[in-house]
Amino acid sequence: MEITRPKNLSAALDARADDPGADLLAGGTDFMVEVNFGHKKPGNVIALRRIEELAGIETRRIGAGVTWARLEHSEHKALAQLSRTVGSPQIRALGTIGGNIGTASPAGDGLPWLAAMNAEIEVASRDRGTRRVPWNEFFTGVKQNALEPDEVIVAAILPEYVPANQHFAKIGQRSAMVISTVAAVVARDEDGRVRVALGSVAPTPIRASRAEELIAGNPDPSERVLEEFARTVSEEVRPITDHRSTEAYRRYAAGVLARRLLERCLAS
Repeated sequence: MEITRPKNLSAALDARADDPGADLLAGGTDFMVEVNFGHKKPGNVIALRRIEELAGIETRRIGAGVTWARLEHSEHKALAQLSRTVGSPQIRALGTIGGNIGTASPAGDGLPWLAAMNAEIEVASRDRGTRRVPWNEFFTGVKQNALEPDEVIVAAILPEYVPANQHFAKIGQRSAMVISTVAAVVARDEDGRVRVALGSVAPTPIRASRAEELIAGNPDPSERVLEEFARTVSEEVRPITDHRSTEAYRRYAAGVLARRLLERCLAS
């Protein structure tokens, strides 16, 4: 195994183009787990940690190399909330949002937030330049994405308008360093429209569009409407039963969690 350590994005794209089969390594918090359990046997590795172009943070642009520790202080409320729930302090110091995006795990904590914000994923290759992929086209299945073999994830790009009224929460089997059984982001636009995004309840992050339409523009929903909202979210998710939870519990919990976050938004 050979490790290439490019010092800038151009060099990383050269290395990727010359060896499309090489594994990309950022923080390694997902990658090394796979290696340690024997699920992955890497050939060549391209290490991305030294690339400054991937480490920048702006209001609408978050570099792929930005760590969760830095995102704990994000100006985007739900992003800061979810970043504080990612693993231990040591994991947050190493793990990156780009790694979360690239792994494309259904349980990736950052993915529902990207879905709720209507983010695009910026990727680049040496020979074809840069392109932006909408979140719902980038995540294609369980740990599958639309990244081409010669491409590197560069950043998450947010639209011009991002709602300030946004909240994140997740449910798991223990209170700390937990992999989510259900994760959710609910955001409320200034015009009263609501965004509901969920993780760990489908092969990819999803938006609960029917629930969004149900609650849109209602500043003071009744108990009956809130119950209908939760029920609709539960109907829209597509969970499975695995070692962390049953399908039935995930479905129920998704509705409960979304309702709680909606109530926080309405109270803000």
